[in-house]
Amino acid sequence: MHIEAGVVAGAKMLLSYGTAAAVFGATAKLAIQNIKENGVISLILKSIIATIVVFCCFEVLPHYPIGVSEVHLILGTTIFLVFGIAPAAIGLATGLLIQGLFFAQFDLPQYGINVTTLLASMLILHYASKKIIPEKIAYKDITYTQMLKMSIVWEGAIVSWVAFWAIYGQGFGAENLSNIASFCAAYMSVVLIEPLVDLAVLAGVKAMNNTDCNILFDKRLNNCKVSA
Repeated sequence: MHIEAGVVAGAKMLLSYGTAAAVFGATAKLAIQNIKENGVISLILKSIIATIVVFCCFEVLPHYPIGVSEVHLILGTTIFLVFGIAPAAIGLATGLLIQGLFFAQFDLPQYGINVTTLLASMLILHYASKKIIPEKIAYKDITYTQMLKMSIVWEGAIVSWVAFWAIYGQGFGAENLSNIASFCAAYMSVVLIEPLVDLAVLAGVKAMNNTDCNILFDKRLNNCKVSA
């Protein structure tokens, strides 16, 4: 989902600054809400772990440049289900920034574009999950079908944003559209992998058989009860 350098350039970059500010504002609002519900220490710890997971997805797991961007297995649905929306969003933004600062400085000019793609997609996943998963169902108990729907929403949102940025930057030329199609086809193949990873993680949570709240996990993961 890292948009290639030069795809969006010049004055057109101004839009990415505005969209980045918007998704950062939405993330800040969710973070404040998370602090009220779980406490600041819980948010910090979950965000740190989410950042580590995201950084490993970007820098350690295999990733391939295809068309206008790169194909990554980001595990966005995993960090959303385990840590919650605010820590997941913070982890995505921070993991992306760390990668850019220390390992891929050539991506820093596109940070606004890439962080918009990630955070806007995470917000879409957050709102879609309310429709996909009934309110009283713990995340650890969701079905494969529900998990697949969430992965399609997540991956679909990412490829949609990448396509938007590519068309915004380079227009509707045949070569650009071909590069977009190549990326979209390759990226959506991740949908076949991510639900299996998610279900494996959730199976591990279920095996723990713990209904008490843990500051390292989102309350919805177990529909946990606060210990007396």
